[in-house]
Amino acid sequence: MSWKRKLAALAVLTGSVTGIMHTVNKLVYYISTVDNLLDYNKYNYYEWRFGKIAYKKQGTGTPILLIHDLNVGSSSYEWNNIVNHLSKTNTVYTIDLLGCGCSDKPNFTYTNFLYVQMISDFIKHIIGSKTDIIVSGESGSFVLMACSNDPSIINRVILVNPESLVSLAKVPTKRTKLMKYLICTPILGTFIYNIAVNKKTISQDFYSSYYYNQNLIDEKSIITYFESSHKKNTRSKYLYASQKSRFTNLNILYCLHKLNNSIFIITGNSNPENGLIANQYQNQLPSIEIIGINKTKHLPHMERPEEFIEQVKILFSEEN
Repeated sequence: MSWKRKLAALAVLTGSVTGIMHTVNKLVYYISTVDNLLDYNKYNYYEWRFGKIAYKKQGTGTPILLIHDLNVGSSSYEWNNIVNHLSKTNTVYTIDLLGCGCSDKPNFTYTNFLYVQMISDFIKHIIGSKTDIIVSGESGSFVLMACSNDPSIINRVILVNPESLVSLAKVPTKRTKLMKYLICTPILGTFIYNIAVNKKTISQDFYSSYYYNQNLIDEKSIITYFESSHKKNTRSKYLYASQKSRFTNLNILYCLHKLNNSIFIITGNSNPENGLIANQYQNQLPSIEIIGINKTKHLPHMERPEEFIEQVKILFSEEN
């Protein structure tokens, strides 16, 4: 076979593979969003300079801001089991972080500092007064940095199973930057993302990491996370690429030492690692109080909302 025929055959093969990947991407997007569980029309929107931020506000009283984990499947849905109860005594704000849920998902590099600024601006421009915050997972680092940068806007903070300080200190490498480049490509990158983030992998996360009692996992939660991860034409892949390449990480050790806020950590006791990570924070800032909720893992506020609310009442009481 001549080199021209080989080149033509390669071009046909490449075109066919690209066409198949494009078709699969379209199919995954349709399947993930067909139920429309996250309805854009049910949100208010904050016109931030880097994109619209979806949020909800309900209740009256002193403000509480609920911030979900930094995960492409996460959204303000994470707080559905506790928000109605908290809104009986407080004004409760729930937001979808940029790149998540119904918020905009621009194509750029997502960094820790981006979210620090987003949270600070949201409090200043939308809430308008000093607020208590409950924050889940990796997003806790953004709130602690925001406290460090401007202590006048944040009052008390509850971290729910925060990210390991060791993991947060990891920096981008040439390999992770290459991974980011591949994921951000139009067709191939979306195909790679769809392989990594789909209903099966999300379901595995719920059964292995998120919940202790697998009987409490409901199909709606899995489908909602699946939809969130593909909302807006699967543009959450840009956040995913930034996370995998470690651009959302930041060593927060230096900021912990100078914080004067009342900071609490709630852990899921059924994963021993959660307690070890909480101790990392307490070793750096001894004033941190740690509370564990039995028979829960990464999402105690979803798995055992009644026990979680009781702890919030104690920690956010006037005595604290």
